[in-house]
Amino acid sequence: MLPYIHIGIHFGSFGPFNIPTFGLMLWVATVCGAIVLHYSFRRDRIVDSKGEPADALGMVALTVVAGIIGAKLWHVLDSPAEFHADGWSVLWSTGGFAWFGGLVAGIIALMVQGKLAGLSALRTLDLASPAAAVGYAIGRIGCLTSGDGDYGIPSNLPWAMGFPNGLDPTPPGVHVHPTPIYELIAGLAIGWWLWLRGGKKLGEGAVVGEYLLLTGLARFLVEFIRRNPKILLGLSNAQLASVGSIAAGAILMWIAARRKNAPEDPAEMAEAA
Repeated sequence: MLPYIHIGIHFGSFGPFNIPTFGLMLWVATVCGAIVLHYSFRRDRIVDSKGEPADALGMVALTVVAGIIGAKLWHVLDSPAEFHADGWSVLWSTGGFAWFGGLVAGIIALMVQGKLAGLSALRTLDLASPAAAVGYAIGRIGCLTSGDGDYGIPSNLPWAMGFPNGLDPTPPGVHVHPTPIYELIAGLAIGWWLWLRGGKKLGEGAVVGEYLLLTGLARFLVEFIRRNPKILLGLSNAQLASVGSIAAGAILMWIAARRKNAPEDPAEMAEAA
């Protein structure tokens, strides 16, 4: 594992520098998400008030910042003992990011920015869903390289890994499920599927509904081999949040299907009646 990249360069009294790989991969994930969102905007001809292509990079950057804050705050609420032991330092530590808190804060940030750009909330989320899936997947590489504790339970599988030098190290000789790799693969697959779905004429909210359902399902399943504590009915906090995500996604997909199939003109409505 490589939690930090050490650069032995000095600029006057500054240096050497230690670049956290988690932060580096978060930046890469932001760029990748912005690229995907940019092409989503291009495919759907989304422009700003000046007729120029909408600012995908700015939208993604603000969403990532909101997601980080939400993930940190949710982690503090979910782990009060850690906050009690370490104090406010947990808010700027390189570990401790709760997926559900980041998801909620990111969705709110996207909805607000979409509204300011003249797009409906669901339209904005539909466009951003493939980018969100890809960005989350790439960000998981940072969890892997830093060894921040987002790995799984002990395993004897051939691809099991040890994190003895990680930020949250595993015991010497112990190999665990590399769950960040599982989530990387799942996230990229979901992002590819959502991109294909976004090119079809679906009801508004259908793509974000599929995003919530698929990402919730992926997180629910991977939690069975994660080391997170179980808090209710044998499920972890992330699994309970995943159930809510799956339910919200299914409801949005149902609403979108009804809107798509609803007759649009009075003659069709009278005939349907």
